[in-house]
Amino acid sequence: MESSKEKRIVVGVDDYVTQVHDDLSTVDAEAWNALLAQQDHPTPFMRHEYLAALTASGSATTATGWTPRFLTLHDHTGQLQAACPLYLKSHSRGEYVFDWAWADAHHRHGLAYFPKGVVAVPFTPTPGSRLLARDASSRQALLERLLQTCSDLGLSSLHLLFGGEADLSAAQGAGLMLRHTVQFHWRNRTQRPYTDFEDFLATLSQDKRKKIRQERRKVRSAGVTLRPLRGQEIGPQDWDFFYRCYERTYLEHGNPPYLQRDFFTKIAEEQAENWLLFLAERDGQAIASSLIALGEVPDEDGPAAGNTRETGRATTSSATRAVAWGRYWGALERVDCLHFEACYYAPLEWCIAHRMQRFEGGAQGEHKLARALLPVQTSSAHWLAQPDFARAVQQFLEVEGEHIDRYLDELTQHSPLRQDS
Repeated sequence: MESSKEKRIVVGVDDYVTQVHDDLSTVDAEAWNALLAQQDHPTPFMRHEYLAALTASGSATTATGWTPRFLTLHDHTGQLQAACPLYLKSHSRGEYVFDWAWADAHHRHGLAYFPKGVVAVPFTPTPGSRLLARDASSRQALLERLLQTCSDLGLSSLHLLFGGEADLSAAQGAGLMLRHTVQFHWRNRTQRPYTDFEDFLATLSQDKRKKIRQERRKVRSAGVTLRPLRGQEIGPQDWDFFYRCYERTYLEHGNPPYLQRDFFTKIAEEQAENWLLFLAERDGQAIASSLIALGEVPDEDGPAAGNTRETGRATTSSATRAVAWGRYWGALERVDCLHFEACYYAPLEWCIAHRMQRFEGGAQGEHKLARALLPVQTSSAHWLAQPDFARAVQQFLEVEGEHIDRYLDELTQHSPLRQDS
């Protein structure tokens, strides 16, 4: 596909100039980020700096199976009206919404499933806005252009992964099929935020409180302490150590890491305020680490009067709430329960101390329920070019959706919360 090739589409009375870029540096970063800030579910992972670092570092490129294409829609004055990332995928790794069976069915019938189109943040299963748009009309135009691009390229399908509410509504209106998965998130209390970790534990059932305290004691008894570093406090040597841990975790599972070391160098330079690093130390030596992302989202419960906080670049107003995302972890030594401490308990304690609204623990993992991260439904949207396969997938998703509903009900019945809380 020719880079930055302009085409025109018409949606109602609106006329947009659509461009397809294979290099995000040709898209104005300030305009992209300003558009992101207007969405219903912005995250730091959709910022221009983050997406550019994935490509520039060699992490998400054609060589790794992620051929980047970025769509932009401008009005007649040249103002950016809509934008999104699109990747042409030659495999299904690093997505966390599993379509292996769909690919296999295509193969068994002599049809190519790859390349396919994916609208997502590579290697990042965090829900958030994907179709950046100023209004519903421009979002519809962007989605129509996406589908037309996939058709022009002869792609088997388009997959919008972990979308925001506006994305999913537009996708469903355009005839895409919704697919649901389950993640585990922690939420602070809205009216009376937790004062400390013990205040939070008091809301859990007795057996869960006992289990968490036992697991934390095991880490302390092993002589391990957790030290948080935020933003500019994280030095190059800390990032080097983190990457050793991160790389080892992947290699222990028989896979090379998705992200290159240079990716973390770039986000440390461009998005320092969005990162919180926990170093697990014993006898003055770091032995493990976990990386947490920080950001702001619109307040789901309405403005909290007088609630402002300093989060890095600027003091945010009461119209937003602070959110943390658990991202990566790794250890150079084995310590019983250290994973739980570094990835859940220490981050939750930090979130409570800093009045964060939510901590998202990431994809999968029923063990998170026992650590008081509660199940939530996340959704993606899918389009398949071949009508027979689209009908078969629609039937599959209806059955799968019923299983997801039952699974959520079962998880709710095993809630760690006290019955009277």
